[in-house]
Amino acid sequence: MKKSALLVCAFLLASCIAQPVPAPTSTASVPYVITQEENPYPPQAEDLGKERNEVILTSLNLFERTDLTPSRVGLNILGSMPGTCDELRININPPDASFQIFIEIYSIADQNLKCENVFQQVEAEILLGIYSAGRYTIWVNDKYIGDFVSL
Repeated sequence: MKKSALLVCAFLLASCIAQPVPAPTSTASVPYVITQEENPYPPQAEDLGKERNEVILTSLNLFERTDLTPSRVGLNILGSMPGTCDELRININPPDASFQIFIEIYSIADQNLKCENVFQQVEAEILLGIYSAGRYTIWVNDKYIGDFVSL
């Protein structure tokens, strides 16, 4: 009987001891741009009255500039615009909650100008900037291009 009373006391005492609680899981932070690189082809306010055209993209390549600190990811663009008066526009949107960066590449042209409908070659290179830690996917005109990891 003493043994069973001692056993009950031991169980009661053990139930009072704090049980280990699992460590809270860390939630992924919202991705953001730490430093945006200068875009030489941003959308302009005066583009609103102009015609928006597609750019035929023949080559899109991600590259890494390790000579910069911290290293940065960039995009090489090769393609053509539909006319000689078209101007290149590249809109780099901030990353969404899924770590996706959507980039729009298009051209604009003034409808009042008389221009030849001869394809104009486009070759451009842009740096994407410095991003918060995470794995980002790059989408250009709604097509997957690649990904990179920011530390």
